[in-house]
Amino acid sequence: MSGAPDLPVLVACSHGTRSRAGHETVERLRAAVRERRSGVEVLAAHVDVQEPELDAVVGDLAAAGRASVVVPLLLSTGYHVRVDIARAVAASGGTAVAAEALGPGAEVTGVLVERLREALGPDGLDDPSLALVLAAAGSSDERARADVERAVSLLATATGRPVRSGFLSAQEPAVADAVATARAGGAGRVAVASYLLAPGVFSARLAAAGADAVAEPMGPHPELVELVLRRYDAALSPAARPAPLAPR
Repeated sequence: MSGAPDLPVLVACSHGTRSRAGHETVERLRAAVRERRSGVEVLAAHVDVQEPELDAVVGDLAAAGRASVVVPLLLSTGYHVRVDIARAVAASGGTAVAAEALGPGAEVTGVLVERLREALGPDGLDDPSLALVLAAAGSSDERARADVERAVSLLATATGRPVRSGFLSAQEPAVADAVATARAGGAGRVAVASYLLAPGVFSARLAAAGADAVAEPMGPHPELVELVLRRYDAALSPAARPAPLAPR
């Protein structure tokens, strides 16, 4: 194993995907975190679809007496954070703690704005007829829904443009319906901001949503790399720091 043995392992936990491009994008994010903080071991884990599974990763570290911090590579505090990650941490015997999800927040909003500028051109966000749709995966979890609406508010403030939410599963309105509603409300142009970390099945659907421009998923942006490490550091406050146990 790489990294200093006295430092807790950073378990970078993503949802998991069957998309090769999505998998590679998330792995690039993990690799960038490793490069930025070479003294910390960074391991991959997933809550669905892919292996290694989070429970197994945290359990193996606990059995070896290694402390860990689970950093969700997720954009909201939904089911996977509150249930899957919380369960793995609770079963660790006190060796693991959970960090906060990556979003919503100023850092994520900044990356969304940058991706929109890439899609629209440097002056595209200045178009007074432009409206934005924040395209999110969707969730039945109330906290995740609230986080998306917070992300909408932050993006509207950052861009000075009207923003509405659209969803790719589990919730309404669908992204295409949100785009149509924006047009019906008088927007001359509509752009979609992808509230997604990586390409995959969800992002592939956005091209058919009827928007004038669709921003790319956020990807392994340097701001997100720094945010992952800030989440790790915050979870290691004196009150939260896990104490390694003797190997079982």
